[in-house]
Amino acid sequence: MQPTVFIHTNHKQYIGALVSAHSMRRNSAHAGKFDVRLIELKDHMDVFGKYEGRDYLRDGTSRTWLNDDLQSFTPLRFMPPELMGYEGRAVVVDPDVFAVRDVHDLLSMDMDGKSILCCQRGTAPRVHNASSVMLLDCAKLRHWKVAEDFDKLFRREREYKTWMNLGYEDQGTIGALDPGWNDFDRLSDRTRMIHNTRRKTQPWKSGLPVDFVPAENNPYSPISWLMYLRRRLFGPYGLLGSYKAHPDKRQEQFFFGLLKECVEEGVVTEAEIREHMRQNHVRHDAFEVMASVPPLPKAA
Repeated sequence: MQPTVFIHTNHKQYIGALVSAHSMRRNSAHAGKFDVRLIELKDHMDVFGKYEGRDYLRDGTSRTWLNDDLQSFTPLRFMPPELMGYEGRAVVVDPDVFAVRDVHDLLSMDMDGKSILCCQRGTAPRVHNASSVMLLDCAKLRHWKVAEDFDKLFRREREYKTWMNLGYEDQGTIGALDPGWNDFDRLSDRTRMIHNTRRKTQPWKSGLPVDFVPAENNPYSPISWLMYLRRRLFGPYGLLGSYKAHPDKRQEQFFFGLLKECVEEGVVTEAEIREHMRQNHVRHDAFEVMASVPPLPKAA
């Protein structure tokens, strides 16, 4: 089976996912050697739909599963081995991850017998696996069964953050990637994939009302307790304000340069962008920003 890049997404991050797919092909000298596919939440509602409104354990407290939340796509990152028939290699990325260099370098990397390669974040002793970008040897991940594992969240047999951080895996089967493959909101000479992971400043969201639930993972933090009370009193998105402009203008220009190319090449239509603007998934001045950004350099 041909190696595949999977981008998992939902309706709120769909335009980002299309731009991500474009970046994977555009910036590869080997685009004919791999496939690029989206995994969309709407196509798997047989798995996720029945859990709407049910509580699960996350960050030490109960959260309510909402399929309409900005990040409801996250469990889909564990689906590629099933979709590949537990054969071959796959890269899976969040819809806010964009290739700066050639993703084929990652797909063809020596895995040294590991099942998973991903970047690691934090400092000892609090280091965690960043599963938002992973290289997978699908044949070694036959135990990944998303429907079963997702159900375990609601039976309190799994905790969300532990799952996302690959805490239920044999740690000896996980290898470390160079941090440039999942560069968190940093665009530098070392960046191979940029991840606009700070949701409040995602470049295509500026000015829109916030539609995600902030973390509440520190029981000793007054801010975590305030966020918990805010959510209980005012609903999941109450009093959260608006998305802000990204502090690095180059990252905004990079995203909108890619989006402009998508429109020019017919990958994304103007009608699609206008519809997602209407739904507050894309900032309302997107066309003005596209018109103002300089063309991106040709892929190396």
